[in-house]
Amino acid sequence: MKRISLLTLVFLSMPTLMRAAELRVPQDHRTIQAAINAAKPGDAVLVSPGEYDERITLKPRVLLRSVGDDTRGKVGLKRAEQTVIKGPKQGGHKDEPGDDGALQPVVTMVEDAILDGFTITADGEYDDQAWRHHHKTQGNEQKHEHIGHFGSPGIGVRGVSCDVRNNIVHHIGSTGIAIAGEKGKRTSPRITANVCYRNMGGGIGSMNGSTAIIDGNTCYENFYAGIGHDNASPYVINNVCYGNIRAGIGISEGACPVVRHNKCYKNRRAGIGTRTGGQTRPVIEKNETYSNDMAGIGTDEKAEPIIRDNHVHDNALAGIGCQHGAKPIIIKNKSWNNGAAGIGARDGARPIIIGNESKDNASAGIGLRTKSPAVVLRNTCSGNKLVALGMPEGGSALIAENHFERTGGMPPLIAIRGGAKAVMIGNTIQGGGVAGVLVQGEVTLFHNTFDARKHGRLNRAVWGWKGSTIRMTANTTHNYKQAINAAGCAVSVIDNEIHGFENVAIQVTQSSQPPRVVGNVGDSENVKAQVVKSDDGIVSDNRLIDKAGN
Repeated sequence: MKRISLLTLVFLSMPTLMRAAELRVPQDHRTIQAAINAAKPGDAVLVSPGEYDERITLKPRVLLRSVGDDTRGKVGLKRAEQTVIKGPKQGGHKDEPGDDGALQPVVTMVEDAILDGFTITADGEYDDQAWRHHHKTQGNEQKHEHIGHFGSPGIGVRGVSCDVRNNIVHHIGSTGIAIAGEKGKRTSPRITANVCYRNMGGGIGSMNGSTAIIDGNTCYENFYAGIGHDNASPYVINNVCYGNIRAGIGISEGACPVVRHNKCYKNRRAGIGTRTGGQTRPVIEKNETYSNDMAGIGTDEKAEPIIRDNHVHDNALAGIGCQHGAKPIIIKNKSWNNGAAGIGARDGARPIIIGNESKDNASAGIGLRTKSPAVVLRNTCSGNKLVALGMPEGGSALIAENHFERTGGMPPLIAIRGGAKAVMIGNTIQGGGVAGVLVQGEVTLFHNTFDARKHGRLNRAVWGWKGSTIRMTANTTHNYKQAINAAGCAVSVIDNEIHGFENVAIQVTQSSQPPRVVGNVGDSENVKAQVVKSDDGIVSDNRLIDKAGN
C-alpha cells in the first residue's frame, strides 16, 4: 500500500513537473516580452547577452533571468552587465502613459515574479548638466518635494510581492527601482543585491505603505537619495549608499522603516537623513556613516526616530544632528572625529541622549544649541576639542550620570551659557581648562565628582558669571584650585567635599542676593588656606581639615 501511495503521489505531481520549461531569448522567441507571454507559471525565461529595446511586464511565478553564472563584473554581475534592457523612446502601446501621466516602467513586476540579472537603462531624460549643478550645490536648490510620486522608474513594483535581484539600474529619468504599496494589501517584495546609480530620482524609492525588504543593494550618485522613503515601512538592511546628491538613505513623510547594518559615506548631505513630521519614526540602528558632507545621521522637521548602536565618524558637520523641532531618541551610538559636535541639537530640537560615546570631535562632544528641553544620561564624552558638553543658546537639560573628560585646552569642560538651565546629577567631570563647569545661566549641581588629579591642579571646578544662579550641593572636587568662583551671582553651596584646593575653596563675591554657604569641608596643603571667602549671607559650619582628618 505504501508503494502504491508513493507511486500515486509521483504520478499526480508529474503534470506540474512537466509544465516547467525554459524559454530562451532570442533562440526560441525574438523578444523578451514574447517569451514571457508564452511562459506558464513555474517557467523560466532565459535571456542571452545582448541589447533589448522594449518595455516588459512579467507574469506571475515566471523567472526572468540573464544567461550566465554569478561571476563579478566591473559594476555588478558580469551577466547583468552584458544583458541590457533599454526603454524604447517611442512606438507601441508599451509607451503609453499610465494613470499618473508617467510612462510605464521599463520592467513592470507582478505577483511572485522574479527578475534576476539585467541592466536597465536609457529611459526618460537623464540630465547630466542638472546632475552636476545640484551635486556642486549639495542639493540646496532642489525642490523640497515628496518622493512618493511613482513616476517612470526603471523597475516598477506596485502592490505585489516579488523578487528583484542582481540588476543594474542607471541613467533613468526617474527613480531606479520604485516600490509602492497598495491600500488594504500587505506585500513584501524583496529587492536584493541590485546596483542603482546616476538616476534622476532616488536609486531605490519606497512609498505608499510599502513593506519591502531592501537588502544588500548598492546605490550611488543618484539625483536624490540613494534609498528614499515616503510613508513606507520597509526593512532596509546591509545596503551601501555613497556619493548621492542628497542623503545616502532618506526617510520622510510618515515613513517608519527599520534601517540596519547599512554603510553610508561621501554623500553630499547626511549619511542617513530623517525629516517631515512626528509620524516619521524609523528605527536607525547598527549602521556606519562616515565622510558625509553634512551630518552622519541627521533629523529634521519634527521627526521622531530611534537612533541607536550606530558608528558615526569623520563627517563634515555633526556626527548625529537634530534640528527644527525633531525629537530623536539617541542611544548607545559611537561618534568620533566629526567636524562639529559628536551629537548636536539646535533650533527647537528635543533629544533624549542616552549611553553614547562621543570623542575627539572638532567642537563639542554633545552640543545643545536649542531652547527646548533635552535629556542627557549616562554618556561618555572625551577628548573633544572645545567642550565635552555645551549649551550656548539657552534651553534646558537634565544631565545625569555622564562621564566628561578632556586633557589640556583652555575652554571649560562644560559650558552652560546664554541663560541656559541645567540640572546636573551624578556626573564625573575630569579635567577642564578655565573651569570644569562654566555657568552663565542657571545650574543645579548635585552629587557630581570633579576630578583633576591626573591633569595637574586646574583652575576652578565651577565658575559662575555675573547674573547666574548656582546651586551646588553634595559634590566632591579633587585637585582644583577652587571648588567655585562666582561673582555677581545668586549662590547656594551646601555640604560639598573639596580636596586639594589651593588658597580659597569657595569664593563668592558681589552676590546678586545673600549667598548660602553651609556645611562644606575642605583640605589643602596650604596651612593658611580658607574654605570660604564670601559676602555676608548665611555662612556657617564650613571647616578646613588636615591630613589626619582634624
